[in-house]
Parts: sequence; structure tokens; C-alpha cells
Amino acid sequence: MNRIPHDTSGEPNPLRVLTPDDLGRRTSMKWRTHPADVLPLWVAELDVPQAEPVVRAVTDALALGDTGYPAGTAYAEALAAFAAERWGWKGLAVERTALVPDVMLGVVEMLKLVTGPGDPVIVNPPVYPPFFQFVTHMDRRVVQVPLGADLRLDLGALEEAYRRAVADGGRAAHLLCSPQNPTGTVHTAEELAAVAALADRYGVRVVADEIHAPLLAAGAVFVPYLSVPGGERGLSLMSASKGWNLPGIKAALAVAGPDAAADLARLPEEVGHGASHLGVIAHTAALRDGVPWLDALLAGLDDNRRLLAELLAARLPAIRHRPGQATYLAWLDCRALGLGDDPAQVFLDRGRVALNSGLPFGTGGAGHVRLNLGTSPELLAEAVRRMAVAVG
Repeated sequence: MNRIPHDTSGEPNPLRVLTPDDLGRRTSMKWRTHPADVLPLWVAELDVPQAEPVVRAVTDALALGDTGYPAGTAYAEALAAFAAERWGWKGLAVERTALVPDVMLGVVEMLKLVTGPGDPVIVNPPVYPPFFQFVTHMDRRVVQVPLGADLRLDLGALEEAYRRAVADGGRAAHLLCSPQNPTGTVHTAEELAAVAALADRYGVRVVADEIHAPLLAAGAVFVPYLSVPGGERGLSLMSASKGWNLPGIKAALAVAGPDAAADLARLPEEVGHGASHLGVIAHTAALRDGVPWLDALLAGLDDNRRLLAELLAARLPAIRHRPGQATYLAWLDCRALGLGDDPAQVFLDRGRVALNSGLPFGTGGAGHVRLNLGTSPELLAEAVRRMAVAVG
């Protein structure tokens, strides 16, 4: 599964198109949660115009009045083709997919299939905060198995957690974030195969959130969990949402490994009704025709990762930062700045820049912030300048 180089094919860098005035007219969460004088680099929205094939597909549907309920397998077929071309994975079978409203609601439905109330669900913090919120809300018990100091999976700790989770003969699941949000860690084929082997040994079911898979740094290799030896019993959630900035046009797919097909077949039919028909149209167009736009975005994100490292080294050298291999998020260790457990609040109050607090990401989040680098180089530089001002 070789990662192909970023080929922009003449597409402009989407991160350099919109002006601050353009962005300020947006009405989404990123741009409306804080006062206008706050520079928002927090929630996972990209500061980009939409890919032209997506705009055309949605506009054509609206012009036709094609705004009913979703049907068919076009989305799954587009994802299968993308996975084969992009990741070298030809094992995504359309017949083992199901439409779900979005990735997190899909996660909930997958966990319902393989666990019951009160059962443990293992997560690897620091990790996407809704993992804690959704799992708790559905009456499952979160078990934290933190990443190691190298921000990679701790397989020894994971095995112990698996053993304890099923010690009394109960059911357990592992909600795996791959690639990892917020660290940008891309789990290797060897790591994922080790997880699959442990899951098989202890009877733990793996549900993989793979929403950030299209967003790889140059040279990084994404390995779908269902593609590794032993991953056949796994369940995955995939979407074009993050790669093409479509969180407001909801649709996602649940994908089952060959040995989990019977589980997916038990998914209630009405779950698929929650996805937007326009969302399915948009996501299908992105996967089929939006790859040149995606590659231009990835090249821009590579530039921004380098820029952020340079800016931090020059202005805030006390911040420890390891550029991620995926996502458009940066995980910053601010503990040496002496700003306490929640430096994001200091940066907001003193610097008027909004970042995500590390605290909701679970164990390992104190003293950290998550920064969204999916913006223009100019706004990224301004954010670091404000952060430096905040710490004096």
C-alpha cells in the first residue's frame, strides 16, 4: 500500500483562496462561537472553498429538485474505488457497507451491535472528545489506555486492558482512532495487525474511526484496519467529511470485515434514513472527482506543517511539537510555558486566539492544546504571533 505523491494537477492551494473577510461571513461553528476579534483555529473545519465537482453535483441536484431520501450504492462504490486507488485496498466490498448519518452516530450503532449496556469500550487518549461523550451517553463504560510517550499505541497496556475487560466473560470493544485525532499518528500495518491479534485472542471487537484517512502528509501510509491479518472481524466508519470539508452535509459509511458481515446485517434499516441525500451526492462527487482538489489541499497542509514548526521554533521554542503524519490538526505540548492545565484559556484570554483545550481529550491532555492548521499561512502566522504575545 504505497502512498502516491501529492499531485496538484494545476489546482490552486485551497488554503490560499479565501480572505479573512470571506471567512468572517461564514455562519458555522468555527466562525460564530467566539467574538469577531478572536482568531479561530480550533474546531475541525477547513478555511477553504468547496471543490468544484462537489459544488456542481449539489447545485445540479438542487436545480433538479433532487432533495429526497438517499438510495443506491454510489457512495460505497466511490469509496471502494478511492480505497483501491489511494491505499491499494481492494477489499472494501460494497455489499458489506451500510449508510449511516455520520461517523460518530455510525460508531454508536456499531458499538450497539457488538456490546451491551455497561460493557467496556477501550479508547486511546489523547483522543477525539466525542469518543468519551457518545460512549458514556449510550451507557457503555470508557476504559482509557493512553498512547505511549511516543504518541503511538501501547500494545502491552492494550493487552492488559483487553484481558481485564473480558475477565468475567463479558463483551468489550476497542474504539480505535486511525489516523489518531489529535496527534496525527498514523498506525502502522504491524501495529494494527498486533491489535487485531490481541482482539482475536481476547474476543474484543474493534470499531475503527477512519474519518481522517484521506488527509495524509507526504510519505505517510494509511493502512485500513480491515485490511490487516485478523482485521476481518472489525468494523470501520469512513467518510469524505474531513478530507473535503463536508461536516455540514452529513453522510458516512459503515464497513464490515468479512467475518463481521452478520453483525452489520443486524443494523436497523432506519439508521440509514438519517443521512442527507445531498450529503451522499456531495461525498460521492468528492471521492470520484475531487481527488485533484484533495491533492492540492494536502500539498498546502504539508507547507503549513513546515511553517508551523518554523514559527514555533522561532517564537515559542518552549512548546514541544511533533508534526503529525495525518489530519490538519497539531497537538502542542505547552507544559513548559507554565500556563497550567488549560493553556488554551490563556491563549484565548490574552492572545484572542481560539484553540482546543487538551483537557477534554482525556489522559495526557492537560497542558496541551490542539491547533487547526487548515487555514492560510498568513492566519497561521498571526495565530502563533498572538500565542507568543499571550505568554509575554
